[in-house]
Amino acid sequence: MTDSPIIIALDVASPDEARALVKRLGAHVNFYKVGMELYAAAGMEFVNELAAQGKDVFLDMKFYDIGETVKRAVAQVARSGVRFLTVHGSGAVMRAAVEGRGGAATKLLAVTVLTSFDQQDLADLGYPCDIADLVALRVRKAIEAGIDGIVASPLEAKAVRALVGPKAILVTPGVRSAGSGKGDQKRVATPAEAMRDGANYLVIGRQVTRAGDPVQAVEQILAELRSLD
Repeated sequence: MTDSPIIIALDVASPDEARALVKRLGAHVNFYKVGMELYAAAGMEFVNELAAQGKDVFLDMKFYDIGETVKRAVAQVARSGVRFLTVHGSGAVMRAAVEGRGGAATKLLAVTVLTSFDQQDLADLGYPCDIADLVALRVRKAIEAGIDGIVASPLEAKAVRALVGPKAILVTPGVRSAGSGKGDQKRVATPAEAMRDGANYLVIGRQVTRAGDPVQAVEQILAELRSLD
């Protein structure tokens, strides 16, 4: 592998914590996810700071609102040059996001079903279908809307790849090495399993961010992935 598929989730409470982790990981990691917690603490200023260091940024905002609001928000984000941006896998939301992105280089990713959800969670939301069926529906809608890629559990990676073909981006959260704790995730797999089943990028958080030696944790994951070569 020439390019690392690892995206480290900066799920921390402050920009200082994030800066310390990014500094510690140094050249070992070039791609970072900024989610709602860090965005609420530091906003686009921190996103721009990462970009200024030459880091790739995955802004995981999961935009979900009326079409005009989504379109205008995506347009704002796209101007920043972030590499990936997530939106909800609703047809109207995705179409608005594509319109708002315009010709910018930012890639739009549709979120299918959160990895912290299981079948009971879907039932609580009133969905009468299986998780796999809802994921497939949202993937098909994403393709129709012109979305660049999909965020899905590694357990659905093989089925999603079959639906989207070889060129679409597939990002899998809920990835951790064997023996690592699941945390609040319910549908998980190992890095090697996710890549084998068609993922392009792996979002990894606590296994690295809460490790005593984050660099060693990254190297362990890369060693697992090299076994696929």
